[in-house]
Amino acid sequence: MSSKQAKPAKNPVRIIKKYPNRRLYDTDTSSYITLTEIKQLVMESEPLQVVDAKTGDDLTRSILLQIILEEEANGSPMFTAPVLSNIIRFYGHAMQSLMGGYLEKNMQMLMEMQAPLVPGTGGLGGANLLQQMQEQMQKQTAQFFDTFGLKR
Repeated sequence: MSSKQAKPAKNPVRIIKKYPNRRLYDTDTSSYITLTEIKQLVMESEPLQVVDAKTGDDLTRSILLQIILEEEANGSPMFTAPVLSNIIRFYGHAMQSLMGGYLEKNMQMLMEMQAPLVPGTGGLGGANLLQQMQEQMQKQTAQFFDTFGLKR
């Protein structure tokens, strides 16, 4: 291939178009996909953006929330009713802008701490580390809620 015929660079963010009929179209594979397949892309850390096919509006957050809602409704939920109640209480609260950053930083910390716990290398030490991480996050969250007078 000559330099004049160079391949166009792949878009670093995978674009998924959502059509009015609720169908999701993956522009990378030129095929329709399901929420389950979008979840799999997220699990594989594939950067993606969901856009309204007609308006171009970014729908990524609403699609991700829809996936979380389905996960919470099936199997073992991650969020208890008290946790969800506390999140709702932050909407309209003076601390709303800090809550998102707080959750994001704690999730990032958890991801970084669990990285060394690759299956087959952790053993009992890995289980103990995971328990310590969980306890630390619970303490931090309790302190955060107590600081702002929110119920746990």
